[in-house]
Amino acid sequence: MTTDLRGVLTALTTPFDQNEAIDVPTLRRVVDRSIEAGVDGVVAAGSTGEVGALSSDERLLLIDTVIDQAAGRVPVIAQTGATSTAEAIRLSRAAQSSGADVLMLITPYYEPLSIDETVAYITDVAASVDIPVMLYNIPAVTGINLDPDTVRSLATSVDNIRYIKDSSANWEQALQLIHHHSDVIGTFIGWDAYLYSALVEGAAGVMAGTANVVPDEIVSVARLIRQGDLNTALDEWKRLYPVIDALLSVPFIPAVKAGLELQGLPVGVPRKPTGELSADALERVRTSLSALVPEVV
Repeated sequence: MTTDLRGVLTALTTPFDQNEAIDVPTLRRVVDRSIEAGVDGVVAAGSTGEVGALSSDERLLLIDTVIDQAAGRVPVIAQTGATSTAEAIRLSRAAQSSGADVLMLITPYYEPLSIDETVAYITDVAASVDIPVMLYNIPAVTGINLDPDTVRSLATSVDNIRYIKDSSANWEQALQLIHHHSDVIGTFIGWDAYLYSALVEGAAGVMAGTANVVPDEIVSVARLIRQGDLNTALDEWKRLYPVIDALLSVPFIPAVKAGLELQGLPVGVPRKPTGELSADALERVRTSLSALVPEVV
């Protein structure tokens, strides 16, 4: 499987059954939904997948299932970051052994770390595996921002650090990564509202939790941009954006799950303590989605 990642990557939701166990058969359907829509890769155990609510064994089950179901059709990116270097190395080596194509590393998110400690963690974990590594910059969760200069330093000093998912929601920083550092690292923007802008600006791609809900529409926009048909892409984006905005304007994880259920693919509710959408929030998602997708119930 190629690991020259580009395009649309779905940050997969994690289906749960009524007992809050991972619903493996439904997870396989979720994987197929994105792949059949034409996405360029799928991501297991990311933030949209409720990784913070999963045990280590559940994370490995999730990763193994996604790899098995993808069956080489698209690359699988496994999120293997942890709160300790030792655990991140254990998860990363296990994911590599299972056949993951790329590892994505969130930085530790409990004890506040210095930038030097964070760089040491990333360097040690990346050195423990042979496959490409994607940095995961989400300062709202981790408390530390991987600024463009630090990202460049890591990419030039650690051979297998090849990508970054930037979920900082800092557009200026995203542009710096895309325009000043693409010679050493591929930038995937992880803030779904910037999807169109990021691809037009030349990002390697986007990683979107909303691609669980509207994968065909996101893939269509991305393909049009790749073909240079920016006018048609913008027209499609203007139709799609209200859905993206609605999903981002309410609690995101339950919104993604609700969006799937509204289209006939029940994936359960978020694992507690995360709650379901309120009636008003659900109606906002339903209204926006029904204007775009005829089969919404």
